[in-house]
Amino acid sequence: MEWNFHTAEEIAAALRAGDVTSAELTDEAITRIERDDKAINAICVPDFDRARAAACGADQARARGEDRPLLGIPVTVKESYNVAGLPTTWGMPQYRDHMPAEDAVQVSRLKAAGAVVLGKTNVPLGLQDLQSFNEIYGTTNNPWDHARTSGGSSGGSAAALASGFGALSIGSDLAGSLRTPAHFCGIYAHKPTLGLAATRGMVAPPAPPLPVDLDLAVVGPMARTARDLSLLLDVMAGPDPLTHGKAYDVTLPPARHQRLGDFRVLVLDEHPLIPTGSAVRAGVNRVADALVDGGARVERHTPLLPDLAEAATLYTQLLFSGSVARFPVEAYDLLRTRAAGLSADDQSLDAARLRGMVFSHRDWMEANNRRELHRHGWRQFFAEFDAVVCPITPTPAFPHDHNLDLLERRIDIDGVEIPFFDQLVWAGLATMPGLPATAVPTGLSPDGLPVGVQLIGPMFEDRTPLRLAELVEQRIGGFQAPK
Repeated sequence: MEWNFHTAEEIAAALRAGDVTSAELTDEAITRIERDDKAINAICVPDFDRARAAACGADQARARGEDRPLLGIPVTVKESYNVAGLPTTWGMPQYRDHMPAEDAVQVSRLKAAGAVVLGKTNVPLGLQDLQSFNEIYGTTNNPWDHARTSGGSSGGSAAALASGFGALSIGSDLAGSLRTPAHFCGIYAHKPTLGLAATRGMVAPPAPPLPVDLDLAVVGPMARTARDLSLLLDVMAGPDPLTHGKAYDVTLPPARHQRLGDFRVLVLDEHPLIPTGSAVRAGVNRVADALVDGGARVERHTPLLPDLAEAATLYTQLLFSGSVARFPVEAYDLLRTRAAGLSADDQSLDAARLRGMVFSHRDWMEANNRRELHRHGWRQFFAEFDAVVCPITPTPAFPHDHNLDLLERRIDIDGVEIPFFDQLVWAGLATMPGLPATAVPTGLSPDGLPVGVQLIGPMFEDRTPLRLAELVEQRIGGFQAPK
């Protein structure tokens, strides 16, 4: 039997039943990678010898009667996670030989759960792109169309899953870096509530792996089904044992509902600051129709929704404030001069990016206060609704664009060119307030490209959008393997 496209849940059942061994699964996955990855370039750091050894260890453990959540299941890990014995570069050439001494906390959790790590997946330079290419490892192609991007910054992981290279992967998300590659490659991903999963060891070199609380970024699971996302999130969730983990454990509340007919959902397909492409709009509406057919209460408008334009501006300022915080003084001074020349009337996202880049601490504190008002608004919203369905980006995967000046790039939305970074506004809707969001494939565009949507849920109620994703999957289907 061919196992490469089976779900983690199916593989776990087969391992327990003795229908397959971890050694067989691992050899099959390695064979497929060696055969197919030359065209995709998803696995940038293979670790096959240790994977085979881990698989044999998993089979021996099972023979002793052990049974752990991921025991013997082949997985991949985003390059940005520290794995002892493998380089962590974040695609930066000056760190091509950076070799961490210990595993990231999430890699440790994968291994403790019994997973077999096949290797690391490709990323963009510094994790700062919606594509995955760098000077060290080259370009990762979309398995559906090699002329297009697989997304970023977890693009290697998404391409690996879509290609059958392992059953699960772990990535990270600051600007849609889990959700956008999932949308572009036709898989599932979950951006957890901010702070739910420990991030130590998912750090840019040469920084030490300290247990810091990140402002916007999270780590999270990627898979080929919604149920597999839940399986992996259960392994990943929980505080860092060096800090908060000394005092408490995490117990996520159950999903608000089990039946689709009990869900109350707001559907959005328009944003005040950016158009929505026809293929993505069709994907949103496909999900909306499935919700209605399943008896869910679906609304298109509500005064409870926080202001989308203000949310996008606030997210943009917070995101870019952090992205340039370590710029050289000369570059920062140049940005300050440019920002001072902006008209007070310029409320574009370009202007928000530039203003955010030169935030003072006072500016950041004011933005953070406004974020708390938005969080309160979401609490009021989720007293009446259970989830939001909306785009992840306004288009399917776009052609490779390696222009190093990201501010000069443009994306095409049904013939209209817009600034490249404007497409982040949908990802920021969940990221800015720290809400959980699950990326769900909805089918293919007329051009044969995957289209996904995100299901945004209440803070620390991650099981609610995950359950809704399962129910949507049952209605409209889910992952399709590329032809």
